[in-house]
Formats: sequence, C-alpha cells, structure tokens
Amino acid sequence: MDNALIGFIELKAPGKGADPRRFKGHDKDQWGRLQSLPNLLYSDGNQFSLWQDGELVGSIMRLEGDIETSGAELAAPAALVGLFESFLRWKPEPPRNAHDLAHMSARLCRLLRDEVTEQLAAGSEALTALATDWRKLLFPNATDERFADGYAQAVTFGLLMARAKEIQLSSGLQKASEELTKTNSLIGSALRLLTDNAENRSTLKTSLGTLTRVLDVVNWKKISKGKPDAWLYFYEEFLEVYDNALRKKTGSYYTPPEVVSAMVRLVDDLLRTKRFMKQNGLAATTVTLADPAVGTGTFLLGVLLRIADTVAQDEGEGAIQGAVELAMQRLIGFEMQLGPFAVAQLRMLAEIVELTGTPLKTTPQMFVTDTLSNPYVEEEWLPHLYEPIGLARREANRIKREQPVTVIIGNPPYKEKAKGLGGWVEGQTKKEEKTAPLADWMPPAAWKVGTHSKHLRNLYVYFWRWARWKVFDHHAEHLNGIVCFITVAGFLNGPGFQKMRDYLRRTCDDVWVVDCTPEGHQPEVNTRIFQGVQQPICIVLASRSSNKTDGTPARVLFQALPEGHRTQKFDA
Repeated sequence: MDNALIGFIELKAPGKGADPRRFKGHDKDQWGRLQSLPNLLYSDGNQFSLWQDGELVGSIMRLEGDIETSGAELAAPAALVGLFESFLRWKPEPPRNAHDLAHMSARLCRLLRDEVTEQLAAGSEALTALATDWRKLLFPNATDERFADGYAQAVTFGLLMARAKEIQLSSGLQKASEELTKTNSLIGSALRLLTDNAENRSTLKTSLGTLTRVLDVVNWKKISKGKPDAWLYFYEEFLEVYDNALRKKTGSYYTPPEVVSAMVRLVDDLLRTKRFMKQNGLAATTVTLADPAVGTGTFLLGVLLRIADTVAQDEGEGAIQGAVELAMQRLIGFEMQLGPFAVAQLRMLAEIVELTGTPLKTTPQMFVTDTLSNPYVEEEWLPHLYEPIGLARREANRIKREQPVTVIIGNPPYKEKAKGLGGWVEGQTKKEEKTAPLADWMPPAAWKVGTHSKHLRNLYVYFWRWARWKVFDHHAEHLNGIVCFITVAGFLNGPGFQKMRDYLRRTCDDVWVVDCTPEGHQPEVNTRIFQGVQQPICIVLASRSSNKTDGTPARVLFQALPEGHRTQKFDA
C-alpha cells in the first residue's frame, strides 16, 4: 500500500544501548508508552533491536566497532539485514476473534491516552482548548486525566464502529468521521470533533497514525461470524488490557447473561400480575424501560430478546419486526463513557438484524450522558460540529425531566468514598445537599447512626436514589412502577442505610431480595457472580402498584441462592 505507515524508529544517544528494558528515568517512562506500538526499531547507532507489540523480535544486534571512532572500519553483522527486512515488511495482521481485537485495540488506545496526557502536560494549545470544549459539552468536572481517557476511548471506538460499518480508514480520519456521521451522528460527530483539528492530528500523529493503520485491517464480519454476542465481553476484556485499575475504579463489571435473563424474567412476570395488569409483560406498548448505566447494553438486549420471544409465541414470528420497531421507542439507555456506549449500540443493531433480518429505521434511544447530572440544566446551542452531541444531551435531560418510566433495570457502578460524584442527586454544594434527593435518605440525628451515613456516598446508592426519584417520586400521575438492580448488598442491613430502607418500605408494596452471596464477605472466587468483586451481591426488585395503601409497609420477600460454584447460582 503506497504511503502506508510501516512503523517507528526511536534513536538514542550513542552508549544508551537498544534494550529499553534497561532504561531508567525519562527513557523508561517513554518505553512504557512506546511498547504499545506494533512495530518499533530502537537504535543508539551501535545497537539495534526490533520490538513488535512490546516483544523483542530475535536478538539485540551490535555493530562491529563503534560509530563514533571506527570510521571506515565499522561493520555490520550479516543478520542486521534480516532485522531491517522484518521491520520494513511489517503489515498489521487482522484479528481473528473479538478477544484478539480487544487486546489489540486496548494497547493502541492506551498509547493514544498516554500521548494526549503528555501533550496536555506540555501545554498543547489545541488539545487544551479541545479539553475545555469537552468539559463544557459533556462532563464539566472532567480532569485532564479523565479527558485523555475519554478522548482515547472515543477515537478508538469511533474507528471500531467505522470498521464494523465497513468504512475504510486508509482515506484518513476526516473522511472516516464524515462517513460515520451519516450512519451514527453521535459517535461520528465525537470522532470528528476530536480529530478535526490539523494541529491535534500532527501532535498525536504517532498514536493516531498507528490506530488508523492497524484498525483498517479489522474485518468485523469475519470476527463476529454473524453472531450478535461477539461483543459480549469485549469491553471487559478491553479494560483488562487498557487499564484494569480503571475498571476497578469505575466499578465496570458487566453482568453475566444468566443473571440478566433472570432479572428480566422477574420483571416481566411481575408486570403480568394483577398488580400491573400488563398481559404482554415487557412487550406491552405502555411499558417504558430505562437502564441508567447501560454499559455494553446487556440489559437492553435481554429485554429486547424477551419482547421478541413473547411476540413470537403470542402472534408468530412475523410480528417480531413490528414489535421491535415499537420497542425502540420504549427502551432507553444512558451511559457516561463513549467506549461501552459504542459497543452497546453495535450489539443492539446486530441483535436487531438477527431478530428481524433487516436493519431498522428506528435507532435505540441511547445517550451519552451523566445520569446523575442535573436534568433541569438547559443546554446551550453549540456550533454545527458539536450540535449532534449537544442535541443528544438535551434529549437525555428532557427524558429525565418529562418521560415517565415504568421499569428501571440494570447494574449500576460501585465506588466507595464517592462524595462529590453524585451530581444533582447528591447536591454539589453544601446548600444543595440539604435539598438534593439523597437528603431524603440521610438518617436523622435522633437515630444516632450518623457516623455510618458516609456509606451512602457510593455510586450505586446514588443510582438507587435516582431510580426511586424517577419511578416513584417525580411524575405525579405515574407513581407506580418497578426498580430492579443488582448491586452490592451493604444497604440491606447496614445501620447507615436505615432511612433508605424505611423509604423503600413506605413507598413500595413489595420488595423482593435475592441474596447472591450466601457465603458472605470475600467468598471463594469461583462462587462469585462477579469474579472481581469480593463484597456480597444481591438482586433487589422494588415494586409499587396502584394497590399500594398509604401507611402499610411493603412486604419483603427474601431468597438466598445456594452456596457453591457460580454455575449453581446461575442455574438457581
């Protein structure tokens, strides 16, 4: 391919050597970034080494003599020609499966993130201005570190989505983003926004050039083999390579499909009872459902499959396409990170084609937004390039304010000591904290459990409070509904959560609790629903119907899964 990127050469001063594993200080830090490159030649003039994907190819070679003193006597070993040929003949290899793609793209995404971080620290004017716009547009409290992460994931997954739609990257980032915008205005606009500036492209040419060169060989049809679930654990594997500490920090653990299908079935069955009188359950056209932390879309997919199954049994398979079209108008997803958001969209669109045999004109109602942010903030109109993102943000806030929701389901993120991360739900100033929704769950002084109330400052609690506000408090004519979450179980009996439990029993008529960790704290890894989570886990379904009698506390129904291997729990 003419003018195609082959690789990179890093020249060091004579005497430094060509073994980056021995470097110290700045050179060691630089190697920490450069080892993500797929084809890199190191030399100090005397020594040469070739590194591909962070691994040494062959051995480190040394010239015969010294480049500074040997003059015409300087000679090269015969094998050096082979090393140069290996470098110059390199071509990216198409990944064979989703696992390989996750690992490859994660390394390149990390390279881009580190380069953005480095350039921000160096005072790049174009990137600094872009970071300011990013905060203004999406995440006001984003640090430089978080912006660099958001930038890297948005570009990487924008390019992956382009390849999933068979858009060539060899023609350049601008062309790819323009083509992607035609089929996905939000992701395409984000990609265009982040790569449109020529100065930024020049500043980040190492990582951006490598990303486009390597990802251009991705053939998603061969990787997925037509299976919608090829993306299933893609993002979790991606995070393990990209930044496993970030996964733990953000509580990004994705829910096994066995758990999702069980939670969806519980909700569907409850909707069909006399309490709600929805004969078709989740397939009823009057049921609106939201996942406030959609991740890679597993819960929305589970709901969609349940709807399709119900319609196929009741009306025949010919009715599935119409039912799916209608469902797109009733299913809502909010996600804060562009990476999993892109994966969720790809999974949903692939599943729709699998179910109906054709792409639908109606796209899923999925939005990049902070669920916990203030829904009453009016978004300002922005220049044309930014507008699709601003429009999505405004529509998300409108739904939060105005759209009644029957069911909220999902797996909200977990983070302890999350004071200041709860946005509008928590109250971002001392004055706001007194009137914010979370204030309703703060135990009064007379209860003498104030020292334990700090445990309410957890991301999953913020999402519980938001869900309660949305389903049971906010819409005066639609105060009946269901919230079904899988979260850590601390709120079931912790003293700091007394007001939260009191609220649930006063506002609901039934609360179902499924204890998913009967073994207790820090159980054996093979018994855990989420292998990386050592805290006890529970599924809680809280329901309020028109039968609710004021003053009557909700029934609490408790069921523990059997102790033992996670597969036994999945069966149960």
